[in-house]
Amino acid sequence: MRGMWYPRLQNGSDAPSLEANAASAGLALACAYSSSEEYEAEVIQVRRKAGVYGFPHHRQAAAAFAVAVAVGALVLAQFIVND
Repeated sequence: MRGMWYPRLQNGSDAPSLEANAASAGLALACAYSSSEEYEAEVIQVRRKAGVYGFPHHRQAAAAFAVAVAVGALVLAQFIVND
């Protein structure tokens, strides 16, 4: 069973390729972030640039509509009171 899981080296011919594979495997395990906080900060920054956390324009429109309705109600109340 050992031969199935571990390749045998014959005359060292596979040694350079195995060393290259080991080096690239070590690089694959490396992480660009030293902590999860750095990773989360990067995710949030990328999402902000993409506009995911942008200001919700529908709230701004709803607030403007509410102000217009309130002003209209005050003007209407003034006409009713002055008559």
